[in-house]
Amino acid sequence: QVRLVESGGGLVQAGESLSLSCAASGGTFSSDFMGWFRQVPGKEREYVASGRWSSGETFYAESVKGRFTISIDNAGNTVILRMNSLKLEDTAIYYCAARIRTDKFADYWGQGTQVTVSS
Repeated sequence: QVRLVESGGGLVQAGESLSLSCAASGGTFSSDFMGWFRQVPGKEREYVASGRWSSGETFYAESVKGRFTISIDNAGNTVILRMNSLKLEDTAIYYCAARIRTDKFADYWGQGTQVTVSS
């Protein structure tokens, strides 16, 4: 059974950095797009970033481009999101996703980790 476990969320001040990590198990993800989405209560889940271990490709939402970096390691079983220059609007629950199909849909989801950016 596929399992995605996120870690690394927390409370930071605006301008600071934070890293999220996702450990995937129960499947083979080396050729799949893995990544992160985020959601604020009352709003739709939003695509953040994705990548594929086999090709080295990475993609980012415009809102985080230049500030966030995604890395896919361990043949796709580890997904890290390095977030720099955090803004108040980055506050959300961040979800790890495996086998991302579109900017809204993935086959598997983690339980989510809270990131709060304060002023």
